Amino acid sequence: MRVHRGRLGLTQEELAECSGVSVRSIRDLEAGRVARPRRATVELLAEVFGVPPEELLDTGPIPGSGWPRPAQLPAAPAGFAGRADIVVRLDASTRLAVVSGTAGVGKTAIALHWGHRVADRFPDGQLYVNLNGFGPSGRPVEPATALRGFLEALGVAAQRMPADLDGLAALYRSLLAGRRVLTVLDNARDAEQVRPLLPAAAACRTVVTSRDALVGLCASDGADLIALSPLSDDEATALLAHRLGDRRLAAEPAAVRDIVHRCVRLPLPLTVIAARAVSRPGLRLTELAGELGDSRRRLDLIDAGDPATDLRSIFSWSYRALSPAAARLFRLLGQHPGPDIGTAAASALAGDDARGPLAELTAAHLIVEDRPGRYGFHDLLRAYAQELPDPDAATAVSRMLDHYLHTAYRAATLLDPERDRITLPPPAPGARPETLADTETARIWFAAETPTLLATLRACAQQDLPRYVWQLAWCVSDVLRRAGRWTEQFQAQEAGLRAATEVGDDDAQARMHRNLGRLHIRLRRFDEADQHFTAALAVHERHGDRVGAAHSRLQLSDVNSKRGRHREALGHARQAMADYQAAGRHGWAGDALDVIGWEHALLGEYRETLTHCTRALELQQQAGDRYGQASTWHSLGYAHRHLGDHPAAITCLRTSVELYEEFGDLYNQARGLRELGEAHRAAGDEEAARKAWEEALTILTELAPAEADELRRLATRP
Repeated sequence: MRVHRGRLGLTQEELAECSGVSVRSIRDLEAGRVARPRRATVELLAEVFGVPPEELLDTGPIPGSGWPRPAQLPAAPAGFAGRADIVVRLDASTRLAVVSGTAGVGKTAIALHWGHRVADRFPDGQLYVNLNGFGPSGRPVEPATALRGFLEALGVAAQRMPADLDGLAALYRSLLAGRRVLTVLDNARDAEQVRPLLPAAAACRTVVTSRDALVGLCASDGADLIALSPLSDDEATALLAHRLGDRRLAAEPAAVRDIVHRCVRLPLPLTVIAARAVSRPGLRLTELAGELGDSRRRLDLIDAGDPATDLRSIFSWSYRALSPAAARLFRLLGQHPGPDIGTAAASALAGDDARGPLAELTAAHLIVEDRPGRYGFHDLLRAYAQELPDPDAATAVSRMLDHYLHTAYRAATLLDPERDRITLPPPAPGARPETLADTETARIWFAAETPTLLATLRACAQQDLPRYVWQLAWCVSDVLRRAGRWTEQFQAQEAGLRAATEVGDDDAQARMHRNLGRLHIRLRRFDEADQHFTAALAVHERHGDRVGAAHSRLQLSDVNSKRGRHREALGHARQAMADYQAAGRHGWAGDALDVIGWEHALLGEYRETLTHCTRALELQQQAGDRYGQASTWHSLGYAHRHLGDHPAAITCLRTSVELYEEFGDLYNQARGLRELGEAHRAAGDEEAARKAWEEALTILTELAPAEADELRRLATRP
């Protein structure tokens, strides 16, 4: 039997002074020359150590006389690329580091790469165990089994090992006291599996890898948590270059970018695809990238016939470890078409509060919380989730679609309370539409959800759900138009028109025609715009819908105005105003009066503009139509500038710009800033004019480059 002093790190002389035991006795005890150390001596030393006496009784080999120095780390990964930032973080970590991440992201590779890099810092050995927390057997390694393996590697005979877990852990800690040993605990299932395997010695280091974040080890054991993300584009390309050679990659750079993207920059699929390319040297990378472009076959291609690298199998190990609620939500998330999903929509998909399952999926690295409350997963995991059948899938999709449609409708009507509304059927039970309180929350919601709404619209078109297509197109039309997202607006409204035609809904068709007509005006395709508005007008007149007809006439007025036919434009606007008044829609009558006033301004009849637009503003204010007021204030400012009343022009135009900003209408905000600059220049304030034009340029440079160039010429005009 022998005793050692590693935990305190004291010299023999210091220990003798603290304990009163002679230096010679301590030397004899440490060297194991005392067969039966006196119990009183052991207890005295244990008190100094602050540990149970049995932890000081070491049954292992004597240090300096055959002490094993295990070197259990598997070989370092060949062609390791990147991860310099993770290496730095591991270098800086203290006693315990946890490297977590999704399947195939390279957790084991970085742990082994770093372990071999720093092996010389741990002269007493390196221990390694695959805990099989996520594996084909579904049976994680028991901590006691792992400890017996470690103790055996440290020279402890099987018959001398304690029978219970606590005893094994105590002996393990005792053996490592005073030693410098690196331990890699690979593929851990949870914190409970890891804790008994943690050395207590400050000079030892432990690296844990897991698909679970193991947050509990941070709270209880002070672990440094390192979440591993996919490789960067450069790192992924370097990995391919190591296996395929720089020359082969340089010959097809576009294909390399596609392969990197379609393997979502994960080391495992990149390695498998590289191996496939190596085995077929005549295969062009462009052909390989094309095969990967089919998302339905992608998982088949990233399968080298080895269970250790088969992504389906590897993903399944994480999936099988989930609770029933989290597993069900993961399956249903495969039905979600958007780039990410919010908590409320996930709850609609699940038909229940999804916060708990989302947290579990995030901890398991099956989804990622990119922003607070926004979750997504990469394309390979999405493909795997889509392959998992769920009996509730159709019902869940109905709940999700109604959630998005009814919330989008609420947001659209908040942003324009005067908008001519559509009628939606009641949402499916469990759809949970969000309750948006005001215009600001509506804008925030649209900012987060518009990409998902467009993806949902496209998915509905592919799945032959025409009602959802045209209704979603109606909901997003104003948001896309105001943001200047012309291409997306065109795609959405074209799909909406096809869907409305398919269901035979005349009113829906007319609405889609009007939306498309407005877009064609913006793109200066006046013939196409005229055709759409004329088609909409014919539908409304056929059904005796004076309000719809007035909407179409007001748009026909705009087409004629853009063509310079201002008298014809006035005629359409006056008829629209009469229809609105007959229908009792006074706010919209105010909009028509604003158009009438604007046409007078374009004809140089500025006093007429002030008369009509002042009355228009009164009607819009009575109706609470703030968006309509933005246009009218612009018309008034334009007229005042041309009449020489520059202070009035500046006041009106500032009000218009502020209102357009409130509604997120970037194009008209820039238009107002341009006119405001003109008013400032006319008033002799060149600095204010340039400031207004610079703000307008910031918007137009991306939104409308041709108009931005024209504005630059205006700003530099002497």
